[in-house]
Amino acid sequence: MKFQSALVFGGGAFGTSMASILAENFEQVIILVRSQDVYDSINSGENSVYLPGQKLAKNICAALSWEEVEKRGENKKIELLINGLPTSAITPFYKQNEKRVESFLENNIPLVSISKGIDPETLEMSDDLFQHRFPHLEEKITYLSGPSFASEIIDKQVTIVSLAGKHPDILLDVCKKMNTNYFKVMPTYDIKGVLLGGALKNILAIAGGMLEGLGYNHNTRAAMITRGINEMLRFGKVFNARPETFYSFAGMGDLILTTTSKLSRNKSFGLEIAKSDKSPEDIIASQRSVVEGYKTTMAAYTLAQKYKIRAPLFDGIYQVLYNNVPPEKVLLKLMTLPIRGVE
Repeated sequence: MKFQSALVFGGGAFGTSMASILAENFEQVIILVRSQDVYDSINSGENSVYLPGQKLAKNICAALSWEEVEKRGENKKIELLINGLPTSAITPFYKQNEKRVESFLENNIPLVSISKGIDPETLEMSDDLFQHRFPHLEEKITYLSGPSFASEIIDKQVTIVSLAGKHPDILLDVCKKMNTNYFKVMPTYDIKGVLLGGALKNILAIAGGMLEGLGYNHNTRAAMITRGINEMLRFGKVFNARPETFYSFAGMGDLILTTTSKLSRNKSFGLEIAKSDKSPEDIIASQRSVVEGYKTTMAAYTLAQKYKIRAPLFDGIYQVLYNNVPPEKVLLKLMTLPIRGVE
C-alpha cells in the first residue's frame, strides 16, 4: 500500500464507495458513522443498509466516535479526509467537530468533499460552507463530482470524475491518493462549475424520472438533457463558472448517467412522482437515502428568481415538487413556449 490511513465522514452509499476506492491505496480506511446498524454492517464486511450484497475490502472499518477512530488508527497516520455527508449536514457536523478537522487541515492533510447540493435558504454550495468554517484553510479542501454510482464503483467499473480545488499541488496529491486502475480523478480549478454541475444535474434527473413515468422515451429524454445543459450554463454565468466544465464529467457526463439509469435516487424519485398518488413530501419522508435534488430544486428556483436566470425547465420541476402542478401540465407549457428568436 502507498499510504497509511484515510478517514471518511459518513457511511452512506457514496461515502462507502469512496472508502472502497481508498482501500486500494491505503493500509486502512476508517468510516466515521453515527448509526449503529451501519456501524455493525460495515464491520461485518458489507454496508447492508445502503449497498446490500456488495462486499467491502477487509481493510475498511467503521467507528462510532473519535475515540474509536484514534484506537483503530493507532500507529497509522491519517493522510486523507473524505466528506461523505450530504450538504445539509456539513454545517452541524463541522461546527461540532471544528477543532479536530482543523488540526488535520493545518497538518496538510487534504479533505475531499463529495456533497452535491445548494442550500435552499442561504443559496450556498459546499465550498461556501467550508469557507465559512475554515477560511484560512480553504486551499486544503477539494470537491469531487462526476458520473459515478456507488454500487458500480464498488464493482470496479471504470469511472472518471472531476476534482476541483485552488492549489495545484494539493489537487495532484489527492489525485495520486485516489486514482486506481478503474477510478480516475481529473483535476480542475473550476470549483463553482463542478459544484453547480453536480447539484443541478440532480434536478434534471428528477425530470428524467418524471418523463419516464409519463411514458416518454429517448426523443423526449434527449430534448430534456439538451435543454437542461443550456439552462445549467445560464446558472454558471452567474457564478463565473467555465462553460467547458458543464460539458465535462461533472456536467454532461453526470447528467447523462443520472437521467438514463435506474440506479439514480433522484430519477427514481421523479418516476414515483409520475406514477403514484403520493406527494413529493411523503415520498421524501419514506426514504432513508438523501434525494439531494429535492431541496436543490428550491435553491435553483430561488437563484433563478434572484438573478433573473431564464430557466423554464428548472422552474417547471419546481412547480411539480412544491406547487403540486401535474408533470403533464408542465411539459405542455414547455412545448408551447413562444420562440424568442433564432439561436
